[in-house]
Amino acid sequence: MTALHDQRPSSLLDPHEIALLSRALVEWGGPAHASDLLAQGMGFADGRTLVQRCAALGAELKQDVPLEAADWARVLLAVEIVFASDLVGSGTDWRTTTGMDDDDTIRLLRTIQRKLGRVVRPFYGTTPGSPS
Repeated sequence: MTALHDQRPSSLLDPHEIALLSRALVEWGGPAHASDLLAQGMGFADGRTLVQRCAALGAELKQDVPLEAADWARVLLAVEIVFASDLVGSGTDWRTTTGMDDDDTIRLLRTIQRKLGRVVRPFYGTTPGSPS
């Protein structure tokens, strides 16, 4: 069995789920903006690092590069926030900026959350990168 911290995207998710995560992470380099404090709470050093790492993580997802559990937690949290938040994420502009329907996105996101649950479980209620 593969360690939970060394999971290829294709071993956990379907291609359309990987595509959603990859596309959503791009939003942090566009319409979404996080303060340094929010970025730190999401497990990134600061807002600039969040943008850089989200771009890199999106590329890694597409290339099927294994991610550590902390990075899976960062990906999931970054996507949840960028999709739902109108204050810092794409929010009500999601469909316009991504071309993805809100209803389809939330259904797919719920499936992803269930599939990644065992991988990100150590980070429930903590900052990704520092499991309790």
